Amino acid sequence: MESANVGLDIVLLRTFLEVVDTGGFALAAEQLALTAPAVSGHIKRLEQAAGTRLLSRTTRSFRLTPAGDMLYAYARNIVHLEQEARARLRHAPTAERLRIGASEDFTGAWLPHVLQTFRRTHPGASVQLKVGVTGDLTKELELGQLDVVFGKQCTQVPSNGTLLWEEELVWAFDSHSAFDPDADVHIAVFPEPCVYREAAINALTQADKTWRVVFESSSMAGCLSAAQAAFAVAPVARSQLRDGLRILDAANGMPALPHTQFYAFSNGASHAARELIAAVEKTGRVRGFRAPALPT
Repeated sequence: MESANVGLDIVLLRTFLEVVDTGGFALAAEQLALTAPAVSGHIKRLEQAAGTRLLSRTTRSFRLTPAGDMLYAYARNIVHLEQEARARLRHAPTAERLRIGASEDFTGAWLPHVLQTFRRTHPGASVQLKVGVTGDLTKELELGQLDVVFGKQCTQVPSNGTLLWEEELVWAFDSHSAFDPDADVHIAVFPEPCVYREAAINALTQADKTWRVVFESSSMAGCLSAAQAAFAVAPVARSQLRDGLRILDAANGMPALPHTQFYAFSNGASHAARELIAAVEKTGRVRGFRAPALPT
């Protein structure tokens, strides 16, 4: 496919994004107030301008080609910047869509408070939130499928994130149950990869403690419930402790745990994403995972 000597038309880029985001030409046409043939024509013109096939299509579905994957990330950034520029020239709020990925502990704490504050300064913005494992979410960020990811440091995430805050990991256990320091340690942890899990297993192994994973959950609430039921010991950030839990330390035969770090990962292009990261950093450094009351 030969490329015409023209630039990438932002109208065509918007159509391309809508087709990918909605998953179909008809749905994109409905969102853009166009006909399906017009949407198809936009994609054809964009492919001609790009000089390569962007979508591999059948009669019922499509998938992004490698070139389409690459252009999707660029197109998202270009459209965001264009929207931001027009909004600032009009002194109006930016009506952009911010796609957030976050590990479950972030969403279960004060993220609602941060989002409510964010909405007041960006009334025209819409938010899509995906909850998952940090390593998986950062892969989607690299593919341009997310704008910002909030998660824990671990061995399978990029090293160029923004450090939000760090705090001590502790062993959480039921406040009213006896703990036998000489027995095998039963632990409740997140699935791999998880920095809490890595830190717990490393600490127990180095201390020559016999351990066994008896409870695994992608939910922080689940791990804390297992600890409160005295079913297992859960490694958590200190600020994630709640009523009914106590910290097990050297007096209980448990080894010290390291500090862990919490990061934001972003493509850096979106002004709204940068502002959201700044708000999360400010809240995290003050509160950790302690949830404030929602403002009224």
